[in-house]
Amino acid sequence: MLLGHPVVHSLSPVMHNAALSAAGIPLTYELLDVSPSGLETTFISLASEGAAGNVTVPHKTTAARLMNNVSPVAKRIEAVNTFHTSDPGTLTGDNTDPLGFAALVRAALGREPFDAHFALIGAGGAAAAVLAAIEGWSGCTASVYSRNAKRAEHLVARFPDVARVKTLSGHGRMRGEIVVNATPIGLGNDDVPIPLQRLDANAAILDLVYRRGETAWVRLARADGRIASDGLPMLLEQGAAAFEIWFGEEPDRGVMWAALKEATGRV
Repeated sequence: MLLGHPVVHSLSPVMHNAALSAAGIPLTYELLDVSPSGLETTFISLASEGAAGNVTVPHKTTAARLMNNVSPVAKRIEAVNTFHTSDPGTLTGDNTDPLGFAALVRAALGREPFDAHFALIGAGGAAAAVLAAIEGWSGCTASVYSRNAKRAEHLVARFPDVARVKTLSGHGRMRGEIVVNATPIGLGNDDVPIPLQRLDANAAILDLVYRRGETAWVRLARADGRIASDGLPMLLEQGAAAFEIWFGEEPDRGVMWAALKEATGRV
């Protein structure tokens, strides 16, 4: 199941139910809309049931504090996107988003980055997962842009070797070879996190948001001749990694990807 608020837009059931069917596992992946005030009670109930699942916005950071155990990567990111019942009544939290982001970068660029500078928009749990991936690539650094200065400073303080806080005022330019949107901007409308004309001319665009027909930002970037991708490849890989945590076996990624493409009209 997926815990979030809201969750109706999520395609996680599409890919996970396809994977469960292909693996012959008689379970169903469902959405569970939980308000922030009800999250702790929900986790207590799920732990008693031996449940497993995923967590999405706005609960990832809070979920990390509510787990009985947290993996090293989730502790590093201070956010949980995957959980399972390790012992009766005991929930263990993990985070597969860095693996998902690395897959997104490889899918978009055709390789892993080297000595690249990222412009990262956002300072939440998704942004932390991006930085966790970036610090694993040789010579890569990131500038973090956020409306919440304190949150950005806290995030950068956890990744001092690769990240620094940057401010954007007036009509200034956002510098970076790869620009990443790690905010919900564009999820339910055609808003863009930053106009393309304020980016470096050849900057690649990576939008962690996904939706049917892709986001407006990705469509505009591709029309501008840029390398661009939404978050669908990241969704696939973080989901596949979660599946392996739950069941101890790799899912059929081909089946999952086919289901996602069909659901988003990309067949």
